[in-house]
Amino acid sequence: MRTSELPAIVVFSRVAHHESFTQAARELGVSASALSQTIRGLEQRMGVRLLQRTTRRVGLTEVGARFLAEVQPALEQIDGAFGIVDALRGKPTGLLRINLGRTANELVVAPLIAEFHAAYPDLRIELFLDDGLADLVAGGFDAGIRLGECLAQDVTAVRVSGLQRMQVVASPAYIAQRGIPATPQDLHTHATLGKRFVHSGNVYRWQFSRDGHEFDIELESPLLSNDSHELLRMARAGLGYTQVFADVVRGDIARGDLVAVLEEWSEPFPGFYLYFPTRQQLPTKLRVFIDFLTARAEPALPMPAPVRQQRARKVEPALDAAIA
Repeated sequence: MRTSELPAIVVFSRVAHHESFTQAARELGVSASALSQTIRGLEQRMGVRLLQRTTRRVGLTEVGARFLAEVQPALEQIDGAFGIVDALRGKPTGLLRINLGRTANELVVAPLIAEFHAAYPDLRIELFLDDGLADLVAGGFDAGIRLGECLAQDVTAVRVSGLQRMQVVASPAYIAQRGIPATPQDLHTHATLGKRFVHSGNVYRWQFSRDGHEFDIELESPLLSNDSHELLRMARAGLGYTQVFADVVRGDIARGDLVAVLEEWSEPFPGFYLYFPTRQQLPTKLRVFIDFLTARAEPALPMPAPVRQQRARKVEPALDAAIA
């Protein structure tokens, strides 16, 4: 058994995952040059090249890709074995990697991360902010957090926020100059601030619901950005209407910096869910994170029946089966 190669194989797997010596070194707490020497030594002993190195990126060779596919399950089993030990002693350790959107982080995780870190100081936490829908297994993530309606059916998910609402907002200065739309269709006559998604390149279609009826509108926005905070900055500056999560602009509305319109066209919908592959055994580090978030999530208020029927997804099975 070539157990002496295990440290080098771990280094290889992390460099391959990040496609970067620098990022892998940051995760492992060593220098990039030390990792490069480790990989070079492993390649010399194996007699093959595992990684292709260029000035711009690091990628797997064909041999490296096949080798990683073989060793990755074993590395995950080793990590799982440590998780079992952690569970027996009731002290989660290791690295917890969560993939989540920026809004989910702002509303769900960021307000609680300091308290969670203080409760579990031996647990390393990595929050990977990504507005796309990540492949958790391929990305090496323990779990993700997204809106319930975005999730696939083959995941286990649990609610970690209260209900959410979208709001259309603009500054008092813009409203004084251009007025208030009576219906969502009236937004076609206004300046709107649009969001372009990074991964797909699509422009966000504004979403509305009333009396259980849902629809979306495609708007020709004169100003666009891929960043929600930049869109809010432009809205505060009086450049037009934008649509955001109500909780994000609660302070702006209270201060009078922004005004919400079309309120009757914005019914609540299921909020954010933490999810992970159904086939995955729940490690202790993830279980404590789930317990922490759910204990502090706002109670789910009852939704109107039509909304509950149309928007509620079957994404919240009991965790008992996953924990067992």
